[in-house]
Amino acid sequence: MFELQPGTYRRLIARLWKLTLAGLLLLVLYILAVSFNFLWLFGGMPSLKALENPQSQLASEIYTEDGVLLGKYYLENRTPIEISQVSPNVISALLATEDARFVKHSGIDARSIFRAVNGILTGSSSSGGGSTLTQQVAKNLFETRTEKFRGLLGGIPYIRVLIDKTKEWILAVRLERNYTKQEIMMMYLNTVSFGNNTYGIKTAAKTYFNKEPWQLNVEEGALLVGMLQNPSRFNPRSYEERTLQRRNVVLSQMRKYGFLTDQQFALYKQKPIRLDFNIENQNTGPAAYFRSVIRDEIQKWLDDYNDSNPENELDLNTSGLKIYTTIDSRMQKAAEEAVYEHMREQQRKFYEHWRGRNPWTQKVGGAYREIPGFIERVAKRTPRYIALKKEYGDDEKAIWQEMRKPVKMKVFVYGGRRNEKDTIMSPLDSIKYYKRFLNVGFMSMDPRNGHVKAWVGGVNFKYLKFDHVRQAKRQPGSTFKPFVYLTAIDKNFLTPCDRVTDQPVTFAPYEDHGGPRSWTPQNSTGRYSYQQLSLRQALGRSVNSVSAYLIKQSKAASVIEYAQKLGVESKLTENPTLCLGTSDVSVYEMVAAYCTFANGGYRVKPLTILKITDKNGNLLKDFFAENKLVINANTAYQMLYLMRGAVEDPDGTSQRLRTQYKLLEGGNEIAAKTGTTSSYSDGWFMGMTQNLVSGLWVGGDDRSIHFRDMSLGQGARVAMPAWAMYMQKVYADPTLKRSHPREPFRKPDGFNLSLDCGRYYIDSSQRYIPPKVVESEEEEILN
Repeated sequence: MFELQPGTYRRLIARLWKLTLAGLLLLVLYILAVSFNFLWLFGGMPSLKALENPQSQLASEIYTEDGVLLGKYYLENRTPIEISQVSPNVISALLATEDARFVKHSGIDARSIFRAVNGILTGSSSSGGGSTLTQQVAKNLFETRTEKFRGLLGGIPYIRVLIDKTKEWILAVRLERNYTKQEIMMMYLNTVSFGNNTYGIKTAAKTYFNKEPWQLNVEEGALLVGMLQNPSRFNPRSYEERTLQRRNVVLSQMRKYGFLTDQQFALYKQKPIRLDFNIENQNTGPAAYFRSVIRDEIQKWLDDYNDSNPENELDLNTSGLKIYTTIDSRMQKAAEEAVYEHMREQQRKFYEHWRGRNPWTQKVGGAYREIPGFIERVAKRTPRYIALKKEYGDDEKAIWQEMRKPVKMKVFVYGGRRNEKDTIMSPLDSIKYYKRFLNVGFMSMDPRNGHVKAWVGGVNFKYLKFDHVRQAKRQPGSTFKPFVYLTAIDKNFLTPCDRVTDQPVTFAPYEDHGGPRSWTPQNSTGRYSYQQLSLRQALGRSVNSVSAYLIKQSKAASVIEYAQKLGVESKLTENPTLCLGTSDVSVYEMVAAYCTFANGGYRVKPLTILKITDKNGNLLKDFFAENKLVINANTAYQMLYLMRGAVEDPDGTSQRLRTQYKLLEGGNEIAAKTGTTSSYSDGWFMGMTQNLVSGLWVGGDDRSIHFRDMSLGQGARVAMPAWAMYMQKVYADPTLKRSHPREPFRKPDGFNLSLDCGRYYIDSSQRYIPPKVVESEEEEILN
């Protein structure tokens, strides 16, 4: 039998102590070396300042003037919340599954590490990981495993993992010293990914269940926590059965650690997964076109801010800014509903109108004929064709073969689930499909302060992203005529009751006319009445010959001067056809310019943003409307009186606002103008009340796509009803009665001009008294 010599135990114990102390010393030296990046071997560590202000990508949020969230700008869709806003069901599931000893350790849990090592050695996948919640927070927030923090030893696989783990241990201890357990837990819940570009528990609750995080029940909280192990693998939309099993594992853990009883566990694990999935992105939510357009405006301001504050640079997608806009959520909702309802009906009529034919046509000899090669020319401008061109070069046969190859896709439809449907269609067929759609641009603005209250840039932002309020420019047709009349009144000292004969007006040949022939504009009815019409009658009926006479007297250059003075910024062509609105402008410009009539002669630049704050609510910038007096108040009021004729007079182009939509009830007054361009390519309507100016355009994105007759294609049909429905919704909202009541236009102080236009007159109190008339739909003069 082997016997130890006397003193052997003592020497063994001494050696063990020496080895232990040496190991501890080496461990301390190793940790110090990692902490200070000794000889650049281990890579850097986040600074103390970074620990005090941990960085995570926070979505910037956009709010309406009445405090409703419109949407977000982000790379990672994340909105931080406090622990008081999270359901206890989520907290229980998280602790039971990710770190049951979270409240007991100080960032590093030796028991978890030994359990993880044992799992690796024994091959047991159920042993769990060794990382605590605090370590996971360190990894998520400070990105210690990226190239930024990699040293010379970072290229050695196993050594790299050990160094990364060591850094997370060090950071975890530091985090535990700087923050409470509740704060660390919320750092975790606010930063983790739940798949589908969804980060943080608030966004996840909204995306998967359409709930706030404090509303999540036990099985919903368990499902979301279960997804954290691998959001792609446990995506409930793609792998429902797998996700259900994972959720039940979490429920089992909750029972194991006493968060659920056996009876509760048995009940909850039997429940199926019930999602209310609605992924939140820049394509969804209210005012999507508006958010897209003002993004450039915000970014421009940010660039200037960052140039002045290089030490505190901000990023629109990651800095958690709060952007407060002038949009009113109630009015935006009314606008979107009215436009959608109206455009769905117009689209139905358009499909029926062109049944069996393609609408991209041109008029040849009095008949509309399809434009040869139209779709192919459009296709060559698409990203798909351009990409194929790069791939196949000059092999046109291969390119068009790919363009005609059917593929699975979603397309926009009116109705259905979220206005889209799954289909199989070739890229070329999808172009044909979307070219059959009419589109729209609508904007509503408060003329008193320039606040833009509603903005609808198209029929569906997800599928048709081009904005038709500010980005698109089209011929305004007769909605441009008020600038012609304004010039005549302000420059030539005419009054609304002065009369002009409705008869042919001929212009000598001019360069832009395209030939030596003279030009004589025709009325929309195709005939002249040879009656003497007051300016109010002529504008109310939209008589072209009178507009031609006025621009001939005032000159096109003067009309351009007045239009630009009021806010039209687009280039206007100086020729007589301007009196019929032949130069392209935007809805944005037209609404802004019309506001000058409603606010007593002040040009007010549209205001879209009120203020921007940082993530902590500190004010970064206030925005204010710019205004300038450009015409006198008396002239502005006279223009309102002129345009009221379109609504109040029995032969006005907008009389249905009075007869059908009942918008003049309660003493309300409306000034309006319809507009229609040649071939009915563009339908416009501009409407004004004392406190609201709104306008819209309707048409095909290509001018060759339109209705073929006035009964369908005029502005009073394709545009005006949407404005009317919008105003009905505004007036029906009791919360808007104070700010936007039914009321007459306020005449300027000291206004004493006697307006007497024959059978239409204003009495001594300056209130308009309409005559009692009986009319029929057939009697309406169409514009």
